Amino acid sequence: MSLFDQKALLMSIHPFDLLEDRMIEQLMTQMDIAYYPKETVLIAPRVRAESLTIIIKGVVNETIDGELQNVYGERDSFDANSLIYGNTQSTFSVAEDLICYELPKESFLNLLQDVESFQNYFMQDFITKHQQLKERQHQNELTPFMVSRVDEIYLHSPCIVNASQSIKESLELMVRKNSKVILVKDESRMGIVTDSNLRERVLLVGKSTEDAIGEIATYGLITIERSDFLFNALLLFTKHGIMRLVVVEGEKIVGILEQLDLLSHFANHTHLIAASIDRAVSIDELQSAQRSLTHLISSLTSKGVRVRYISKLVSELNGKLYRKVFEMVVPKELQSRCALIVMGSEGRGEQILRTDQDNGLIFQDGADEADFEPYMIRFSDYLIRLGFPKCSGDVMVSNPDWRRSVSGYKAVISQWVETLNEDSLRSLSIFSDASCVAGDESLLHECRNYLMVHFEGRSDVLAHLAKAALSFETPLSLFSGFVLGRAEHESQLDIKKGGIFAIVHGVRILALEYKIDSTNTTERIKELNNVGIFDKQFASELIEAYDTLLGIRLRSMLSQKQMSEGENYINPKLFSKADRDLLKDAFKIVNTFKKFLTYHFHLGIVV
Repeated sequence: MSLFDQKALLMSIHPFDLLEDRMIEQLMTQMDIAYYPKETVLIAPRVRAESLTIIIKGVVNETIDGELQNVYGERDSFDANSLIYGNTQSTFSVAEDLICYELPKESFLNLLQDVESFQNYFMQDFITKHQQLKERQHQNELTPFMVSRVDEIYLHSPCIVNASQSIKESLELMVRKNSKVILVKDESRMGIVTDSNLRERVLLVGKSTEDAIGEIATYGLITIERSDFLFNALLLFTKHGIMRLVVVEGEKIVGILEQLDLLSHFANHTHLIAASIDRAVSIDELQSAQRSLTHLISSLTSKGVRVRYISKLVSELNGKLYRKVFEMVVPKELQSRCALIVMGSEGRGEQILRTDQDNGLIFQDGADEADFEPYMIRFSDYLIRLGFPKCSGDVMVSNPDWRRSVSGYKAVISQWVETLNEDSLRSLSIFSDASCVAGDESLLHECRNYLMVHFEGRSDVLAHLAKAALSFETPLSLFSGFVLGRAEHESQLDIKKGGIFAIVHGVRILALEYKIDSTNTTERIKELNNVGIFDKQFASELIEAYDTLLGIRLRSMLSQKQMSEGENYINPKLFSKADRDLLKDAFKIVNTFKKFLTYHFHLGIVV
């Protein structure tokens, strides 16, 4: 290999690509090239590591007590931990004839000491490591997005009012301009009024709509220049945790950039999907819009967008689709007398690719259930045509058990809480994730409040519910190797049972205990942090682990030609070393969370 090729190889491997040219050239003088035949033991508990090995060609297996942990191939490196800590439980042996570079231990440790970014890579914490690896994986695909500018995307017209105008006048102007927010000018400063401002500072406190709009505005706008890059807009959204940016041109406000529009533009202008759903007048037209969703998901995933952001976008589009079908099917006079609810991953705002239906109907007390029956049967049939399979557990509006009045749901909630059998516990879990997508949302709120009240002081019910989070073993061995399945899944593991379910269900039960209204798992974790159940560090780790598990599962699902019950099974050997490391770290956090649940709910004594 020429010196040029040697340098190019090093600079293509993370974290060596973080080093300056002079450091790379210095390393090249210190490295040796070596050859090892198959079955050579390179490092073992009694064979000390003397260098960092970088594979040019060949394969190396890492095992612990004969159990395969990792497979290293071209451009992988190992074993930094052995060099840093001076010992290892692993055995590294050559599986296919090996040609490699060897960087002496002294040179490697000097690099750790001299270059902070190099040290951070090998010794960083869980969250930093995960975020950095994910960013590196998608760096190349982000290039087109990074050079796109704000003025290339659709901007909403601003609705600007004076601070002295009344809330009512301002809202009327907002409606006429079809705006989502109101910008408030108060002499030399500008503020913003959003739905949250109206809810918290007007409705909840009984403030008069004749009062000045300036009294409820939030001042200190976060702005971006019209000529700036969209990537910088994404950074602002992420940094401030906001849903919109005010776009300016010099001192002039020229528009509002919504986060949803940014993500849609990121996926090749697929915000047109939302528009096509709004315009649809038939199921055939909705089918056309729905088929575009899989392409949207694949595009966002390939560009490195986090799964939780993709799921928010998809949930918004699915919500639009549900509402449109509801409006097509249910007569207007009945629409305001009921609430269409979705549950499961759809209710949590976490469904990405199509899974089976989980929905129900709540109607007003005094209404006749028979009036809704034919429309709900047709509604389910339409959803099946749109690609939402029939629920295997029949949790659907076509089933009268999930089509009840407010009083009917209250009665069955009481029954669920009192019986504590398997079906009741499952139904409680399903209903606690319910979200309203059409109709009168207050009907669901009344039922959810009733549910929350029924859990007050019922530690026995909560413990029985929480115990389900421990139903499945985490597929990680004592020495951090993967535990794979048997029979037809002998080389795979179930990522949903092994990790995702424990997080979703455990967080769900904690949310019930502490009366957290949000149904989204990530938002529930944040709220649990806010009330002091999790510290900030662990909350961040749990969110990162959950995002990792969902991301790996999604990529695996997208790679399958047909969706099936086996979609939760993944083969870790087919993943890159980076993904395998991410998966192992995520499973370790799952185990920590299970221990927390066991302690918190005293599950060791629950029978």
